Amino acid sequence: MQEKKKMSLAMQIFIAMLLAIFAGLLLQGRAEFATNFIKPFGTIFLNLVKFIVVPIVLFSIMCGIISMKDIRKVGSIGLKTVVFYLCTTAFAVTIGLIGGNLFKGLFPVIATTDLSYEAKEATSFMDTLVNIFPSNFFKPLVEANMLQVIVMAVLMSFSIILVGEKNARVVSAFNDLNDIFMKCMELILKLSPIGVFCLLCPIIATNGTAIIGSLAMVLLTAYICYVFHAVLVYSLSVRAMGGMSPAKFFKGMMPAIIFAFSSASSVGTLPINLDCTQKLGAKKEVASFVLPLGATINMDGTAIYQGVCAIFIAACYGIQLTLPQMLTIVLTATLASIGTAGVPGAGMVMLAMVLTSVGLPVDGIALVAGVDRIFDMGRTCVNITGDAACAIVVSNLEDKREKKLANK
Repeated sequence: MQEKKKMSLAMQIFIAMLLAIFAGLLLQGRAEFATNFIKPFGTIFLNLVKFIVVPIVLFSIMCGIISMKDIRKVGSIGLKTVVFYLCTTAFAVTIGLIGGNLFKGLFPVIATTDLSYEAKEATSFMDTLVNIFPSNFFKPLVEANMLQVIVMAVLMSFSIILVGEKNARVVSAFNDLNDIFMKCMELILKLSPIGVFCLLCPIIATNGTAIIGSLAMVLLTAYICYVFHAVLVYSLSVRAMGGMSPAKFFKGMMPAIIFAFSSASSVGTLPINLDCTQKLGAKKEVASFVLPLGATINMDGTAIYQGVCAIFIAACYGIQLTLPQMLTIVLTATLASIGTAGVPGAGMVMLAMVLTSVGLPVDGIALVAGVDRIFDMGRTCVNITGDAACAIVVSNLEDKREKKLANK
């Protein structure tokens, strides 16, 4: 008797997303019910994902680096990763600005009087640099400060490698811990369809179609730019430098993309992203290093959002952005993506920095704040897909590098 084929996680999440949209529309008049009784289950699921993220990042990076047994190899992977992230983010914000300018004439004219938005103070570059390095062993783990957790993992891994043969028991212990947390992650991810339904349904019930309608053209522009960047930049990267067909890449990434869309959290999607990239053939040690770093510093979708919103806000105030101002936006958005936490709403802080850099009123953020969650869902999909593309590219480049060294 033929065994019944199990439905894939991607299909389960997709069905849950469609059901959430349908249920959300049915509950439009009863948004309070969705918020009070459905959303808490989504929050529970997201809490479980956040609980597993820190140990997964810490132990997977450590096990990945220790398995390389060579500090120079870690440096090689790190350099390729940072260059890839900075280049794709610069492309992303440029695409956002071009898209914003192309569709500018179709944007709604919204009154800018009586607007107010309290911008959170942006962290200076030097403060960001200082904040990367932990001053306490437990604080980064408790606060889930990803950059500090990554620095901890790198320092401890280098130390274990340098200890030499005496490290065998420690290495074995960390590998065992990594396996335990990976298994725990698998158990949590089986709840993904329920989590997606409970997170998305209250958003549809609360926002409905009315709030989206008034800014439909701005949202559409952002989403066209999201898709264009993903299809063009990531397809070319994966094909040219990753040695993989774009169709295979996007098909393999579907569970992570759908989850990112409903959760709007790059860090929350990290466990699924690790699973998807390894199934696509990314090296475990590369994915374990590249993806946690990307969830923290790589914000291509957020960069596109900066570009589109800057053009829209400028148009509402009757301001025509010059080419030097647009170049400033590209530079600011690229650098601001480093150190901005991969959690829902981080794009608003970055947008305040971008608007300030070109002298646009920060109050203009109030124009898009109402639909920021809708923007956020799309930009998170782009962010995590960029991280995965980097993992595939760096894995392939490292393979070629190793073959060259072997032939020598």
